[in-house]
Amino acid sequence: MYFPFPLSSSMLWIGLLIIFLIAEAATVGFISIWFCFGSLCAFAAAKANTPFYVQIIVFFVTSVASIILTRPFVRNVLKLKNNPTNFDRILNQSVIVTERIDNRMDTGAIKHDGKIWTARSTKDDIIFEKGSFVTVDRVEGVKVIVK
Repeated sequence: MYFPFPLSSSMLWIGLLIIFLIAEAATVGFISIWFCFGSLCAFAAAKANTPFYVQIIVFFVTSVASIILTRPFVRNVLKLKNNPTNFDRILNQSVIVTERIDNRMDTGAIKHDGKIWTARSTKDDIIFEKGSFVTVDRVEGVKVIVK
């Protein structure tokens, strides 16, 4: 069997399998597990003394087939529930001003759901007095921008 590298093709596939396993262990989601299957099948093909180009084809076909057949299942199993945060709940809400909002004086606060947020107006020339109601337009960093 002709192999264009100084090591055996079996060692190449085992080496790639180890690399893909390390990459999989280092990541949060399933990123390279499919290539592990491809490497394992290519290793089996190498042990069966198939030509190197056949081993490459086995690697790619197995990897792609693994992705196509298992990815939807893995997505459903790993589907993470998106829990809303304070950020999500505060957008477009009417909130009460607890400290005068004045961008030029760098002051302002609002209260939402029992929590105090630093607030700024969407425009520098608009001032909101304490006790008035405003609508949260967006959040920038730890400050809410109100209108």
